[in-house]
Amino acid sequence: MEGIECDLSTVSAPFYNVTAIIRPWRLPAVVAALSEAGIRGVTVTDVRGIGAQGGNAVNERDGGNEVILGALIEKAKVEIVIARDQVDFTVRLLSTTCYTGQTGDGKIWVSPVADVIRVRTGETGAVAERMQDGLYDKGYKSEV
Repeated sequence: MEGIECDLSTVSAPFYNVTAIIRPWRLPAVVAALSEAGIRGVTVTDVRGIGAQGGNAVNERDGGNEVILGALIEKAKVEIVIARDQVDFTVRLLSTTCYTGQTGDGKIWVSPVADVIRVRTGETGAVAERMQDGLYDKGYKSEV
């Protein structure tokens, strides 16, 4: 997973929303890894869906049980809005933490975000995106 890099050359935005659909039982490990790395501001939603296999591949395993082909499978959706220079680090961390090598490990996508506004203070941009004790406070240095 070390070689994963996101091609952001076609879009220029100061922030990005990294969305991951993952196995629900991997969620505690993901939250712990994100927290340990200093990535704050994580939103999690319980979701159900059918992935790329669309019911045409081998049965997926969920919590030790085989899932019926074509059935909606329970997953967790993790969303994180981060600065541009944190994208590759965050995607690699998610990929590594969620990997089992089996069908149904999930999918990650990256979407541009034009601005971030902190409702409580009205702050915008990098000041609003930055979280106390977050990635930058832990000494993160941009790879760019």
